[in-house]
Amino acid sequence: MRDKLLKIIQAYEELEKRLMDPAVVSDPKEYARLAKEHASQTELVTRAREYLGALDDIEAAKEMLHEADADEKAMLQEDIAANEAKLPALEEDIKFLLIPADPNDDKDTIVEIRAGVGGDEAAIFAGDLFKMYQHFCDGRGWKIEVLSSSPSEAGGFKTIEFKVTGDKVYSVLKFESGVHRVQRVPKTESQGRIQTSTATVAVLPEADEIDIQIDPGDLRIDTYCASGPGGQCVNTTYSAVRITHLPTNTVVQSQDQRSQIQNREVCMQMLRARLYEMELEKQQAEQGAERLSQIGHGNRSEKIRTYNQPQDRVTDHRIGFNGTYNGVLLGDTLPSVIEALAAAERAEKLSQVA
Repeated sequence: MRDKLLKIIQAYEELEKRLMDPAVVSDPKEYARLAKEHASQTELVTRAREYLGALDDIEAAKEMLHEADADEKAMLQEDIAANEAKLPALEEDIKFLLIPADPNDDKDTIVEIRAGVGGDEAAIFAGDLFKMYQHFCDGRGWKIEVLSSSPSEAGGFKTIEFKVTGDKVYSVLKFESGVHRVQRVPKTESQGRIQTSTATVAVLPEADEIDIQIDPGDLRIDTYCASGPGGQCVNTTYSAVRITHLPTNTVVQSQDQRSQIQNREVCMQMLRARLYEMELEKQQAEQGAERLSQIGHGNRSEKIRTYNQPQDRVTDHRIGFNGTYNGVLLGDTLPSVIEALAAAERAEKLSQVA
């Protein structure tokens, strides 16, 4: 381990030198990239230095034992024992820090909830999921901003996209990507029959211009009159915006903001996130099986959780975790589900490192 840690420390010190290079300082994008890499390695290097320092102190104390008197030997042996006691905890910390970090964990997110199979009940379920995430985010002090929505006349949403900002948002919400399924008696069901409906959740790390550069020539921008449910025109200005990224045929639109400028900015946020997701999926496909783990791969077509109202049970299929229907859907016990998923991911990565 010593050689590996020495190489990590050497690379870190070289990175510090590059950050002081005038050529790097004058290039904001390169400086931001290197500064981010430097920050991500700081804790590992700190622990590595502590670990190597303890090993060096042990070796030095053992050398001194040969020429020490009785009192000095007792002190040296105490020092050796104290440093040896530090090593197991430092080794565990280092193993954990050596787990490849998800570079997007610190990012804010854009979340898309889309009603799936089940008609009006699916839209209502999509609305319930949105309320669940609202409650969950409020409890963590995170801010939610609705970017775009298409309400359903029966309640809930056909689609809703919202941005979540806060501390390490993506590292927590990324486990929610996939198909959510509900089994319950719809409010519109007069005969008490249980219906199965679905909604798809996509959690996208927010991408900035450093991550994704978009050529304005690749965009087709359309404006139109914003409308409410049923198509009724709710304003007389062409404030709603639709942007099509021609090379990928990716379409985003927003009409919920107050002005065309604001809707256009929201569209660009969503477009950058979508294109960034495409790039991530391409990289993950190249990595192949290494990307897969027991918590799944975040694919929006993957069924991840079932909410069963008659049995008062919610099951996360990736890890077999069970919770209560109201507890999870109201957002109160959702943290327990996500913590279990995060623990499973850490265990999987730790086994790969080991």
